[in-house]
Amino acid sequence: MAMDEKRLGSVVQAARRRYGFTQQTLCQKSGLSYSTLAKIERGAIKSPSVFTIQQIAQTLGISLDELMAGVPPQAPSQPKKAAKKVSKNGASFIYFDMNGCLVRAATSSFAQLAEEGGVSQDVVESIYWQFNEAVNRGDKTVDELNTALAERLGIMVDWYKYYLDALEPMPGMAELVTWVAENYRIGLLTNTMPGLVKTLQDRGLLPPVKFDVIVDSSEVHALKPEPGMYEIATEMAGVASNEIMLIDDDRSNLVAASRYGWHTMEFQSYQPEDTIVAVSSALQA
Repeated sequence: MAMDEKRLGSVVQAARRRYGFTQQTLCQKSGLSYSTLAKIERGAIKSPSVFTIQQIAQTLGISLDELMAGVPPQAPSQPKKAAKKVSKNGASFIYFDMNGCLVRAATSSFAQLAEEGGVSQDVVESIYWQFNEAVNRGDKTVDELNTALAERLGIMVDWYKYYLDALEPMPGMAELVTWVAENYRIGLLTNTMPGLVKTLQDRGLLPPVKFDVIVDSSEVHALKPEPGMYEIATEMAGVASNEIMLIDDDRSNLVAASRYGWHTMEFQSYQPEDTIVAVSSALQA
């Protein structure tokens, strides 16, 4: 029976998440390449081999029938949506950074923890930065960060609570991202801790749009500005490197993206209005 490849991809993705597998873990255990799994999940592979799907099912510990039961028959074809725009410099896919771009950096969380723990802010920041990269990569858990902070400060610590309480949306970005999403394919490319993207979406802290792609460092086990992060993001965007634009507040991330052939624009978090005008102007096709 014919199946809709995008629906198959969504079912594979849902099953993977339900059984607690990241894309990286499923690839390692099943022997699939990251590229193949990413293409299946976003529906880019029109007819994945039944052996490939069976291997995914076996790795998840379920039968092929159980996995495929969630895939409905292919629906009648629908009229294609109008093509998205291409910017003046050739960009058709726009990636936004999250922290410092879509939301303001929650630096006041350090001060709050320091005050409650009776230590200097430098102590809190020192511990945080020892764990930040490993947690963002998915190599360590946020519980390990919480434990290290709690042992030094002598109080119970839930880093996510402090972080989220101090976070706020970047002014003007909801309107900009909504406009960009109406005209271009868009994605989120972020170095972040596990589960935070969904939490921020649920709390209304991110623009209310459906991102075509979300590249979460804790899921793909790579970080900006590492070359591997841009390779993964290019693959997931499904376009050539020179068709991608990254909007980010970190210069090193932008330099790395440029080396990979992407277009870039630096986001000035202290002057968001100026950057929003600049981005809007650059993306007027």
